[in-house]
Amino acid sequence: MQLNIQTYLQQQQTDAAIITTPENVFYLTGFDSDPHERLLATVYFKEGEPLIICPQMEVPDAKRASNFDNVIGYYDTQNSMDVLAQALKARGVQTIAIEKHHLNVARYENLVSHFTAQAITSFDDKMNHLRVIKSHDELEKLRQAAKLADFAVQVGVEAIAEGKTELEILGEIEAAVKNKGYEMSFSTMVLTGTNSASPHGIPGHNKVQKGDMVLFDLGVIYEGYCSDITRTVAFGEPNEAQKDIYATVLAANEKAIAEIKPGVTAAHLDQTARTIIANAGYGDFFPHRLGHGLGISVHEFPDISGSNTMQLEENMVFTIEPGIYKGDVTGVRIEDDVVVTATGVEVLTKFPKQLTIV
Repeated sequence: MQLNIQTYLQQQQTDAAIITTPENVFYLTGFDSDPHERLLATVYFKEGEPLIICPQMEVPDAKRASNFDNVIGYYDTQNSMDVLAQALKARGVQTIAIEKHHLNVARYENLVSHFTAQAITSFDDKMNHLRVIKSHDELEKLRQAAKLADFAVQVGVEAIAEGKTELEILGEIEAAVKNKGYEMSFSTMVLTGTNSASPHGIPGHNKVQKGDMVLFDLGVIYEGYCSDITRTVAFGEPNEAQKDIYATVLAANEKAIAEIKPGVTAAHLDQTARTIIANAGYGDFFPHRLGHGLGISVHEFPDISGSNTMQLEENMVFTIEPGIYKGDVTGVRIEDDVVVTATGVEVLTKFPKQLTIV
């Protein structure tokens, strides 16, 4: 990884790259930390060894996790960006690449005060392309994360009962996952009745009633890697309108997955699913992209949308999650985690997709 980045910096005639997204720091160094409002960064130079800068209290952890010789700590009484700038100047740095999508304005302005705006370029595209192709080890972790997601959905389905609230069911899911020794990869969603028609609905005290569709959207972290699954089940016999929406979403999900292989564009996948939903008369009720990249972050590069003409490559990992949200009927989303293989696709999430009636 170091050689890859150094070669890039030399080609770009840039002295150093400052990586500040915690997930990217973890990817590059093995040091997993949530710095909250504090600065955490790893810096790669076009020549010489990289370094980590972090709060002084985290220096021992950073050294242990990363095996980096150069770990610079700062105290809360110090300006962390000034400490970073001095370390860069000590290495003769004059030009810098940064994560423009992450570094906040205040920290950017501090860098400009030391190096000028003309000396600062973007490292975002390079970082995205470093992470987008998963290694064998990463794929194994994502498979395990997906198995845990399947387990969590099963717990949720088994917890459904008339009169139970969304939060009660959610609590049973998260307790079961924690009892296995794992954490959720994002805020779990359990949405019932008309609440299921909100793509990013907030679970609350809504009670499950006969005839409801119940939507689960959740993920689990396995050794730093995330899963993300959505399943929608019926509590009691669904009506014809609910069945039609479910069948349409399922067809869109399965058709898009069947199209996955190297060389196909992300936009083609989105259009494949969107066309099925539009032809069924629900085009206005599918308001979001088809999917997103998945790995250390639950949402990462690439964007699986109609505007992304990027071609798929082997060992890319992303979600396929078409949905229809019709407030007067129901909301249905079916989401899978997939890997592009040499000849097609591997679906990581295995929980059944045929309509489950509880």
